[in-house]
Amino acid sequence: MKTAVVLFNLGGPDSPQAVRPFLFNLFNDPAIIGLPTPFRGLLARLISSRRHKVAQAIYDQIGGRSPILPQTEDQARALDIVLNSGGSETGGEWKSFVCMRYWHPRAEAVVRAVKEWQPDRVLLLPLYPQFSTTTTGSSLREWYRLAMVHDLIAPTQAVCCWPVLAGFVDAVAQLTAPRLAEAAKHGRPRVLFSAHGLPEKVIRAGDPYADHVMASARAIAARLRLQQEDAAGNGDWLMCFQSRVGPLKWLGPYTDQTIVQTAKAKRPIVIVPLAFTSEHSETLVELDIEYRHLAEQHGAPAYLRVPTVQTHPAFIAGLVGLTRQVLTNDRLVQSAEGQRRCVADRRGCPIVSVARALGATSVKA
Repeated sequence: MKTAVVLFNLGGPDSPQAVRPFLFNLFNDPAIIGLPTPFRGLLARLISSRRHKVAQAIYDQIGGRSPILPQTEDQARALDIVLNSGGSETGGEWKSFVCMRYWHPRAEAVVRAVKEWQPDRVLLLPLYPQFSTTTTGSSLREWYRLAMVHDLIAPTQAVCCWPVLAGFVDAVAQLTAPRLAEAAKHGRPRVLFSAHGLPEKVIRAGDPYADHVMASARAIAARLRLQQEDAAGNGDWLMCFQSRVGPLKWLGPYTDQTIVQTAKAKRPIVIVPLAFTSEHSETLVELDIEYRHLAEQHGAPAYLRVPTVQTHPAFIAGLVGLTRQVLTNDRLVQSAEGQRRCVADRRGCPIVSVARALGATSVKA
């Protein structure tokens, strides 16, 4: 039995010259801009031409390229080592393929590589812990479409989301604990769980992302025995959202504004990137440089940023367990409380509907 595991992530430019086409690919995604094809392409060209110099200056601060591909490749190698040494627990031959949404290696090339390897089954495993139509939804839609085009007929299963996966929660908690202890030397810390934001209209349309990131934050906080802050400021942690752009109203509270408020209160800050499993510009520049400066400017006694999980042993073990669970269980994977994590009854879930229409064996939540 040969099993191909496809790891999906956003991707990032691998050189200064790649920034503009990367941005074009991003804004030409119908999950990001919902205009019809010719108009979306024109708008994507306009936005990428106007924004690429600003974006390039951001990447210049981290060596001119995103680290997301090499770090995802490291995750793939770590996963393969465990899966292929698992004996009867995993069985057969496993091979992980990295697939990026907006830069290389993109889905078309990866579909061809998977087909050439001739697997007996395929597992699609997004490295986005929380589901959104703009991340997991977009990546899996593209994969299913191209798998049909290239006649990749191996039975396929897809993981929808894993916001409270034990290995993920444990890894983040273990990485947070020493920063929390360090921050406590400077006063009563406030832990800020920060996730990439989305326009509120996306959530109103039924996207479960906001519920998923809150579920992740609560699970990690429970591991660390932290209490969520109430309206009076009693407690240890808050959920907030970063990286907003444009005139639309985005999910709040905003991370930058929460940092200013916390700094002015003279509380040390521990910031936890919640929706990222590898480093990229939102962590290395926005959190590490821009928001650190903001915290120091407004008098924060300490500002500590928790690293992403990357190849943390608990995280890799969690992914291994997830692959086994999905491939051996025909029912939807449920949360510890026995409740589905998606809104309503999933009748509107784009992944379920698209996967079924394109002949996927099953989709797991």
